[in-house]
Amino acid sequence: MPLNIIMSIVIIAIVVALIMKKLKSNQNAKTEEPVVVDDKTYTLEKMIDFVKRRMDEITKVNLYDLGLSEEELKRRKNKKYELKKALKGCTYGDVNDKKYVKELIYDLLLKEYGVDETNISKAIPFDIPSLLTPQDKFDVIIYMYKKEFGYEAMSKLIKKYKLAELKYTSGDAKPSYVILPEEISDIYIKENFMLSLEDKLMVVVQRIYQKYKGYSSIDEIRDMNVDGISGGISGLPESFLSQAAQTDSSMVNNVLDHKVPRACDSIWIMFSGKSIRLAFLSFGSESELKRVCQNIYKYNNPGQLSDTNGYKINEMKDGSRVVVVRPTFSETWGFFIRKFDVTRASLEQLIRDPGKEEAIDLMKFIVKGARIIALTGEQGTGKTTMLMAMIENIYETLNIRVQETAFELHLRKIYPTRNILSFRETETVSGQEGLDVQKKTDGSVNIIGEVATDPVASWMIQAAQVASKFTLFTHHAKTFPDLVTALRNSMLRTGVFKNETVAEEQVVSVLNFNVHLVKDFRGDRYIQRITECIPVVDKNDYNYNSRKEST
Repeated sequence: MPLNIIMSIVIIAIVVALIMKKLKSNQNAKTEEPVVVDDKTYTLEKMIDFVKRRMDEITKVNLYDLGLSEEELKRRKNKKYELKKALKGCTYGDVNDKKYVKELIYDLLLKEYGVDETNISKAIPFDIPSLLTPQDKFDVIIYMYKKEFGYEAMSKLIKKYKLAELKYTSGDAKPSYVILPEEISDIYIKENFMLSLEDKLMVVVQRIYQKYKGYSSIDEIRDMNVDGISGGISGLPESFLSQAAQTDSSMVNNVLDHKVPRACDSIWIMFSGKSIRLAFLSFGSESELKRVCQNIYKYNNPGQLSDTNGYKINEMKDGSRVVVVRPTFSETWGFFIRKFDVTRASLEQLIRDPGKEEAIDLMKFIVKGARIIALTGEQGTGKTTMLMAMIENIYETLNIRVQETAFELHLRKIYPTRNILSFRETETVSGQEGLDVQKKTDGSVNIIGEVATDPVASWMIQAAQVASKFTLFTHHAKTFPDLVTALRNSMLRTGVFKNETVAEEQVVSVLNFNVHLVKDFRGDRYIQRITECIPVVDKNDYNYNSRKEST
């Protein structure tokens, strides 16, 4: 019997010793292995690998194995949850989550990786300007401008150095809007920034972040207050290069020497109505452009972008609209981000040309008078922004219901106290069904983000006759007769009417005003005309006396 007790005590002692050893080894595991230092340790690639590995460790570690006190366990759990949430949110374009992740990367590099004043130049050669690439210089410029101007940094840079002006580039017979690498180099020399270690490290952190969780070269520009940004929409597609390799070796050599841009070198911004090519920036490879396209539309799980479903329309966390396309639907991977500046949506801020007073007064009166208004114009003329601005003049007592393809107007951000509800099309709910639901939501004003399909056009005409007090909508028609014809044809195609004349009479009886917006080749946007539509009751009474009038 005593022997059994002795054996039990020995076994218990061994088990306790093993448990203590296990706990001690886990505690030691917390302290990072020292970084083996050599010349390549402080390159961007090595730093990115280190950051990925440490983030994985922090998010996947089993905290219960570490033998922590209750308070420390709770603190570490919260930190782990917060990081997981931020790593997910920053891929949707959430600037707060991005800031959190960047601050953690900053701490990891400074405290664990041992980045200092001497070795940071192995990542980006800050001390030797001649070795800096145009992207390095731009990253420094935009970081320093952002410190001073926040999200207006890109606008301030473009305006200060007049970068949004037509210019001739080598080999081009016609001028275009482009920002060249040479211009970025000149700006870098003129600004002559004195960078502290913190500044240099923040530039390196941004470069690591955009490769790890961000949107590559466009990551910082996407956050800026510009009208939009797109990529993959110019340059030679990868498929074309593989064909050219068999027939035209000189073309391939030109591409390799960066004389001819590829699709992955294509980055454009929309600024003050102008499409400007950023010739100094590139995604670097087709796979990086593909990665950005696959991540940029993911907010709120809109479904998979696949070969069978070759495009996605969605919004991002900050409310900007994103459209992504991929082969075989398009020739290359590409994306289009449109940003709508809700802070500037007022008629006085949008209409600034001579004669503005009359135009602003007329716009206010036709909205207050509950007239049905069509805003027309080509893409990029500012229809959506003008629509936002007009809503300010709708009486507070009227309830507003909005139907869109993707959420763009975000009226509740501008008017949080008003009765406004927006609906959008989904894969299972069509625009037609959404408009049907609107009838039952006590709305007084119907706003249709874009009348783009026949069912929505025909429903809009029907709703304007019976369902709501008045309607505002946008359309891509070029002239007023075109607008009437397009709406009439939609009514005929959807089978609401069989007779052309009757359909046209119905359209004309509904439309009251058409505000037509234009963007000229310089990118200036203005109201070209405001047309009132007055149906003729008796066609025999119609005469052409109006043509003799001088105004």
